[in-house]
Amino acid sequence: MKKSLKINRKDLSPHVVKVIKILRKAYPDAKCALYFSNPLEILVATILSAQCTDVRVNMVTPGLFRKYKSCADYAKAKPEDLQKDIKSTGFYRNKAKSIQGACRMILEKFGGEVPRTMKEILELPGVARKTANVVLHNAYGVVEGIVVDTHVRRLSRRLGFTVLNVPEKIEQDLLKIVPRKDWGDLSYLLIDHGRAVCKAQKPDCRACPVSQVCPSAFSFDAKGRWIGVK
Repeated sequence: MKKSLKINRKDLSPHVVKVIKILRKAYPDAKCALYFSNPLEILVATILSAQCTDVRVNMVTPGLFRKYKSCADYAKAKPEDLQKDIKSTGFYRNKAKSIQGACRMILEKFGGEVPRTMKEILELPGVARKTANVVLHNAYGVVEGIVVDTHVRRLSRRLGFTVLNVPEKIEQDLLKIVPRKDWGDLSYLLIDHGRAVCKAQKPDCRACPVSQVCPSAFSFDAKGRWIGVK
């Protein structure tokens, strides 16, 4: 078993920079996995991705985007029709309500264009920090925060970036220690690493490119089971 790695919690920046450098080399093509071709599509896809895999969302959106091409199309749709179209993504009633509410506000308040600022986009129904960060970054290249999904939450704790558990608080911790130039890419690097190596139940520490700088690497019990962050 690897001896526990100690990191300086008073100044995590050097540790974070080192991890990001390694992950960039390991995942040079890391990017948003959702399919989209315009700001409205990434907004809808991100709302659908809540409690759903990107793979499932990407199975639904091609047909959805052919049927609903504008905010007006979503806004005027019968709720039961939209619910049926997105049912396989789960929580479809709430998601349909959020999509239609957001599209109506975009039409009524924002001239039919998905907002370009954090303050404005957070006014949309169904849009919280995670969705706002995804949309602003991918639609407009605007980076005002860091996306914290389940992978980012898990890996941020394992890598020693934070000891917190709430996504909004984790984001605030990350904003303090991650160089601003890396805010946009960090999430996708961690997501790719989480999917490929640092999985929830069976992280493959022996194949992990960051194991030598990870305080949680090789944390196994006597039976070889990973026991995670203490």
